[in-house]
Amino acid sequence: MLARAESEALVERFRRYLRDRRLPVTRQRIAVAEILLASDDHPSVEILRRRVVDKGEHVGMATLYRTVDALVKSGLVRERDFGEGFKRYEPAREPSEHAHLVCRRCGGVVEFANDRLERMLRMTADEHHFQYERHRVEIHGVCGQCRTRDLRGVFEEPHNR
Repeated sequence: MLARAESEALVERFRRYLRDRRLPVTRQRIAVAEILLASDDHPSVEILRRRVVDKGEHVGMATLYRTVDALVKSGLVRERDFGEGFKRYEPAREPSEHAHLVCRRCGGVVEFANDRLERMLRMTADEHHFQYERHRVEIHGVCGQCRTRDLRGVFEEPHNR
């Protein structure tokens, strides 16, 4: 989670981005930006909508999509597609080189960084005479919590029949 001052600075950068392009700086857009730029998960547009409503703000879906699009174009937010049929979003924080573990059961996403993996990817590119620019790593599987729930079901005593 970002520190409050850091999050506020990012929201101010978004305000400037909107003003520089002569786009409306509305209460709804700022509410979406505040929630998304402070998030430590990878919310979808639907989850963002719920969080905005929970904050007591009403925002139309068109405004929500346009705001998220503007945040992505501004470089403050990254769009992620984990193959679920919808996009997720994350604040563009440093370090930008990180990978994701995606649970196919609960949809949870965990970020991780690994220096050895980073070096290996760059070395692999070099070995193939490929000029490295960037990469994206996603590992899809089943998270520890879902696996634990599965194992509990296997080892529980059968009920009286």
